[in-house]
Amino acid sequence: MLTKVFGSAVFGVDATTITVEVNVDKGIGYHLVGLPDNAIKESNYRIAAALQNNGYKIPGKKIIINMSPADMRKEGSAYDLTLATGILVATQQIKGDYLEEYIIMGELSLDGGLQPIKGALPIAIKAREEGFKGFILPKQNAKEAAIVDGLEVYGVENISEVIAFFDKGTPLEQTVIDTRAEFYKSLEHPEFDFADVKGQESIKRCMEIAAAGGHNIILIGPPGSGKTMISKRLPSILPPMSLREALETTKIHSVAGRVKNNQGLMSERPFRSPHHTISNVALVGGGSYPQPGEISLSHNGVLFLDELPEFKREVLEVMRQPLEDREVTISRARFTVTYPSSFMLVASMNPSPGGYFNDPDAPVTSSPAEMQRYLGKVSGPLLDRIDIHIEVTPVPFDKLSSEQKAESSVDIRKRVTAARELQVIRFRESESTNYNAQMNVKQIRTYCALDEASKTLLKTAMERLNLSARAYDRILKVSRTIADLAGSKTVTGTHISEAIQYRSLDRDGWLG
Repeated sequence: MLTKVFGSAVFGVDATTITVEVNVDKGIGYHLVGLPDNAIKESNYRIAAALQNNGYKIPGKKIIINMSPADMRKEGSAYDLTLATGILVATQQIKGDYLEEYIIMGELSLDGGLQPIKGALPIAIKAREEGFKGFILPKQNAKEAAIVDGLEVYGVENISEVIAFFDKGTPLEQTVIDTRAEFYKSLEHPEFDFADVKGQESIKRCMEIAAAGGHNIILIGPPGSGKTMISKRLPSILPPMSLREALETTKIHSVAGRVKNNQGLMSERPFRSPHHTISNVALVGGGSYPQPGEISLSHNGVLFLDELPEFKREVLEVMRQPLEDREVTISRARFTVTYPSSFMLVASMNPSPGGYFNDPDAPVTSSPAEMQRYLGKVSGPLLDRIDIHIEVTPVPFDKLSSEQKAESSVDIRKRVTAARELQVIRFRESESTNYNAQMNVKQIRTYCALDEASKTLLKTAMERLNLSARAYDRILKVSRTIADLAGSKTVTGTHISEAIQYRSLDRDGWLG
C-alpha cells in the first residue's frame, strides 16, 4: 500500500514542503531514499522503539520511503513523526483518511514523546500558503506556529495523541494566540532602563540620536566608564517593532532554534553580544548546512561588539558588505541561501592596550604611538560604515552618588519614535530606505540641503579638525536625525555643529 504524508524542510528563512511517500510490499527491508542525512537515516531506530512502547510496530515487510523532491538535501530529526505516521497508515495499523490535509513534524523520543523542532514558524507560513488545513507538531513549538492566522495548529506531547486523532477521530487541542496581544504585552517594561545610568548625559544623547536615525555607533573610553552598561540599554529606546518586523525576526530565530519554548511572537528587538573569539562563520552565518549567524540573529535589533580591536581582523572585515546591503548571501556548491541582516552596529573599545588615554595620572599609561597602533587594528573601511564616534569619560563621584533619578527609557523612546515617524513619511516612496542612516547620496543631497552659513561652518570644521572626506556624508546624515528629533524641517548650523562632535576617530591624532 502506498501512503503520502507531508512534512517540510527549511532553507534560509523559507520552508519547502516535503512529500514523504511510504510504500509497503512483499519482502523484507527498510529503504529510505531522497537525500536524507544521518539523523534521518537513524530515525528507524527511534521510530521502532516509539511504536513498540505505544503498542504498535514496524512490520517485517519491504518498506520503501521516498522523500520528495528527491534531489533536495533533507536534514535533522524533525521528520521522525512524519515517517512514523506514514508507516502506520501504509501498513494499515491506523486509518489515514485526512492525512493529506496536515503538515506533520516532530522528533520522537524512545517512549513516543515529542521533542521540539527548528523552523516551526516558516513551516507554518508555507503550510498556509499551500492550503493545508492544519499543522501537527511538538507542543513546545505550538505557540510559535500559532502566530500564523488561517491555519489550525495542534501541539502534541506524544505520538499516541496523533495515532488517536487519525485512527479514532479523538480531537486534538488547538493552540490559538491573539497575535497583537502577544506582541504588545511587554513593550512598556524594558529589562534594562536608562534610568539606571548615572551621569553620562552626552552619551545618552548620542544613543538617542543613533536610535532615532538607525545609525551605527562606536564608544571609545577607559574601563569602567559605562560603555557596556549604556549599550545594553539601547534596545529599550528603539521604536517598537512593527508586526512585519516581529515576524521577520521570529522566523530567523525559529530557523536557528533560538525561540524559547512556549514563546510566540518576539516583541522585543534582539540584542546580540558575541565574544571576541567568535569565528567569521559564526558571525555572518554558514556551515555545511548554512545556519544564520549573529548578524542575522540581530536583524531589526542591535549587534554589540565589545572591545572591538580584540576581534580578529578577518572577522570584522566580513561584516563590511552586510552592513551596506543589510543581507548576507551564503553560497555552497548545491544551493545558495540569503539571510536578512538589517541591524544597528554598536561597538565599544578602549583607546589603548592599557585601557586609558595618554594621561600621566592613569593607572596604566600608553604612548601616542601605542594608541595609534591599537586603534589601527580596526580598519578604515569598517569605521567608514559607523556614523557616530564618541569618547566616553568616567563618571565623577558626585554624579555617581547622586540620588536624582535619570530620565527613563520609556520617555526617551517617545522622542525616538516621533523622529522615526517623520522618516517613515519622508521615505514612504523608497523601497530600500527606511531611516536616515540608510540614505544614499541622492537622498542626502535632497533631504540634507544646507544654507550658505551651514556650508561655511561645515567647511571650516573639516579643515580645522582635519576631518576626512568620508566624514562629510556621515555628518549630514546625523545632522538630519538631530533635526528630526528637534522637529525641524531643515538642517541648520546648530544641527551640523552637534553632528561634527560625533566624529572623534576622524580627527587628526586618532587614526591619522
